[in-house]
Amino acid sequence: MMALNGNGLSWLRRAVFEPLYYLRAGSPFLDYWITLEQTQYLPETVLRERQRRRLRDLLRYAWENNAFYRSRFESAGVTPGMLDTDDCIAKIPILTKADIRSHTADMISRGFDRGELLNFKTGGSTGKSLDIYVTEECSELRNSCARRHDLWTGWKSGEPIAAVWGNPYLPHGVKQKLRDWLVSPMIYLDTMCISEEAIVRFADEWKRVRPTLLFGHAHSIYVLAQYVRDLKLSGIRPTGILSTSMMLMPHERRTIESVFGIKVTDRYGCEEVSLIASECEKHEGMHLNIEHLYIEFVRDDGSPAASGEPGAIVVTDLMNRAMPFIRYRVEDVGVPTDRKCSCGRGLPLMESVTGRVADFLVKSDGSRVAGVSLIENTLTKIPGIDQMQLVQEAVDSLVVRVVPGAEFNDATRRELHDYFKELFGGQTKIEVTAVEAILPEASGKYRFSICRI
Repeated sequence: MMALNGNGLSWLRRAVFEPLYYLRAGSPFLDYWITLEQTQYLPETVLRERQRRRLRDLLRYAWENNAFYRSRFESAGVTPGMLDTDDCIAKIPILTKADIRSHTADMISRGFDRGELLNFKTGGSTGKSLDIYVTEECSELRNSCARRHDLWTGWKSGEPIAAVWGNPYLPHGVKQKLRDWLVSPMIYLDTMCISEEAIVRFADEWKRVRPTLLFGHAHSIYVLAQYVRDLKLSGIRPTGILSTSMMLMPHERRTIESVFGIKVTDRYGCEEVSLIASECEKHEGMHLNIEHLYIEFVRDDGSPAASGEPGAIVVTDLMNRAMPFIRYRVEDVGVPTDRKCSCGRGLPLMESVTGRVADFLVKSDGSRVAGVSLIENTLTKIPGIDQMQLVQEAVDSLVVRVVPGAEFNDATRRELHDYFKELFGGQTKIEVTAVEAILPEASGKYRFSICRI
């Protein structure tokens, strides 16, 4: 019985319960995951050719079956004869969130009924949600890909997971609870109500369930690490840590790794197209998910960004035909690279995500600066600051919201004021305001740089 509380039960989930569950459901999840385990080590040239074929197939499909995209192609001068050329994709207009909100129904391809598709909603900096539609098969293929990257952390399928998340899913009824226990047991720390009491309860539950993967919003895992350190809690010893959903800042990574004694695996994606890139066990950059996506890094003038140069991330989902996303601007900025990872995988790298477009603040001369970089430069160098948030409502106004630490004083306030005054110019009004906490949004995520211009 003792064995079934640990490795033995994890093995049963992996070898018996999970296969039976997906077989009964008729899901392609496990078969596709096994395939992805093999294809990740194919040479990049082979993976790139597969990506090109899938892209061409998608564009032809959209031309023949999607009136919204056919109209966009035609307006850009794209003809059927051009769809097989390598430079065709650059001629297609970039898809924005506003486009999606205005044309959600029109974006559904012929032969699909919205009422029979899976519907996901995603928020954003504007607070307006997007409706995303996919088939159940497409959703399972996405989940299979996520599983492959989960394993890069050192976690093994069948082992329990601890999620640090806002508004977490909780199973209801005996059937759901039994299913979760047999296939994918999880415990949660709700980021909407973090307190010492909640952290202690989470630590107690950890000792009972013994998860091996710690998964959650980057900053939320950082907050957990601070509590574990300050409360001197023992027993929370994950095998892997998976950070996602928001930028993992360097000082947060250092704290998390120091507290838990293992490396953080950082992952990047969005609800609209799922996983975009992820670190592997080598932590030498983020592997791009080119088996599911065609990913571009685009300068302001529309030309491709060079290796090492920041560019707007534009993705084409090669798997979702029910509601295609072709040249979708994610509103994040990333840095491509020509470097190769020593892990031997054929999946190419990007250096990093440098921030959301909405998180870039605007200086008086019209230039932009990454808000997360400003947070990193001040939070780690000026003593007395526990948390900070920058809010810009106008070019000549910046509010610096600070959660004071033990060393916070008038000198801290002046140093912050002078730093931002010099950076943004003498005409910019800088307001440094002390607050009790920087609260998460309704999704449970934290935003530390907000530009409303």
